[in-house]
Amino acid sequence: MEANVGTGPGVITNDGCAVDFYALLPSFGEAETVHAAIPEGASILELGCGTGRILRPLAGLGHQVMGADDSPEMLAHIPDLPTVCSSIEALRLDRTFDVVLLASTMINADPVTRHAFLATVRHHLTADGVAVFQQSPPTWFETAERGQGSDSGGISRIIRSARFEPPRMFAEIEYQVGDRVWTHAWTSYQLAEQELASDLAAADLAFAAWLTDDHAWFTAKPRTP
Repeated sequence: MEANVGTGPGVITNDGCAVDFYALLPSFGEAETVHAAIPEGASILELGCGTGRILRPLAGLGHQVMGADDSPEMLAHIPDLPTVCSSIEALRLDRTFDVVLLASTMINADPVTRHAFLATVRHHLTADGVAVFQQSPPTWFETAERGQGSDSGGISRIIRSARFEPPRMFAEIEYQVGDRVWTHAWTSYQLAEQELASDLAAADLAFAAWLTDDHAWFTAKPRTP
């Protein structure tokens, strides 16, 4: 897995994420997108749940949730929800779930890491379960440019750099909240639909449906014999 680097106040996780920043982030409707695609009261395992920004609203919508993350500092923000501290690649719980969620565009990791993530998804999914994924919208790779910014709820986001060398995007983002500044630099891999289908199949999964018009969210299900 290629190195991700972060800077700023507070704890920075091994993949470059700032714990204090993620604890400030509100929900942007992700839980509602997931909720609309899965059964009522489903059991959900979220891989890489962080501070529970999506997991907590899903619990509030009536789902039985469990989160997994390799950062104890992230998990410390959700002491009231069931969690396990583990990397996604190494996680092997002794139970399965109706839904396994891999959000935060983690599926855009390098191919080796992506395959390991998908194997963990499949391992924890019931035979008739639903896997829910969030990827970077495919058009983002061609349209992201240095200097682009946005502001939402007092949180400013500025692209410091964006260099696309297909299929890899090398990006660095600056986040500002008041007088606090964090940066996060990472490499993201664009996924063509054919490659996505192939990677899912290798993990014994099959693409099911797009959940959003920009193809940022989609579902997959276990392959039928």
